[in-house]
Amino acid sequence: MTATDMPVDGPFAIKVTTTPSGCDVDVSAFLARAVFADLIARADEDPEGLVEELADMAQLLRSAVHQGRDSHARHEYDERMQQLVDEFAGGGLIPVYGNQVGRLRDRLTAITTPRSVTTQQDRRAS
Repeated sequence: MTATDMPVDGPFAIKVTTTPSGCDVDVSAFLARAVFADLIARADEDPEGLVEELADMAQLLRSAVHQGRDSHARHEYDERMQQLVDEFAGGGLIPVYGNQVGRLRDRLTAITTPRSVTTQQDRRAS
């Protein structure tokens, strides 16, 4: 991995790698250190409560899928899911500070910059 692959190195590293159709943005450091660490702490404090909450969410999701996207179950599921995102994942926001903002911008710009594509004719000539 090159330094440009990880334009954000803290507080949560963000890695960006080029793919044939665009890029992959790796936020696993955020998931591991923020989301899953908080879930594990909550499970340690109140295992039954967490399991009950997740089981309720699973039931709501099943109802929402069955009843459709404008159902009461879907709206309640979405609201409760947002509460979980707010509690365990900082509202879904990953902080990026200072020069890292520019490095992330530059990395994404580099990926979106058109690149020449080798054609079959070019390959045969070489």
